[in-house]
Amino acid sequence: MSLYAAYGSNMDPAQMRQRCPSSPAAGVGWIRGWRLTFGGEEHGWEGALATIVPDEVGVVFVALYDIAHKDAENLDEWESVPTGLYERIKLHVHTLEGADVAAWAYVLNAYEGGLPSARYLGVLADAAEVAGAPDDYVAGLRNRPCNSI
Repeated sequence: MSLYAAYGSNMDPAQMRQRCPSSPAAGVGWIRGWRLTFGGEEHGWEGALATIVPDEVGVVFVALYDIAHKDAENLDEWESVPTGLYERIKLHVHTLEGADVAAWAYVLNAYEGGLPSARYLGVLADAAEVAGAPDDYVAGLRNRPCNSI
């Protein structure tokens, strides 16, 4: 098993139970030095897709999951890793318990830019709220610019 840092809709425990039934939640935390952004509008769900990029002052709230090998393969399919849309990277997560742990996350293999749909942004904000993100973080997601689709 290995730690996966979910920052998008996979923060929602119900969704993760469907996609990765053998992989329990393992806490929450922050990826420091990165920020949430959007890109790959031409590949997206009614708009640009969520990703993270390095940013010296950025922080991204994440839900951690202890991913079983068989679930990792399934999750790669969901995230379009075989097509090259997303790829896995290793990074450090600062947990709310104060530990720094190594985890992997998916990053978009496309240029940054474009707007997510209002519906997609709502899904991300709802997932962050369910995962326990602070109110100001969730509000920041809900108030991001988006297209009206």
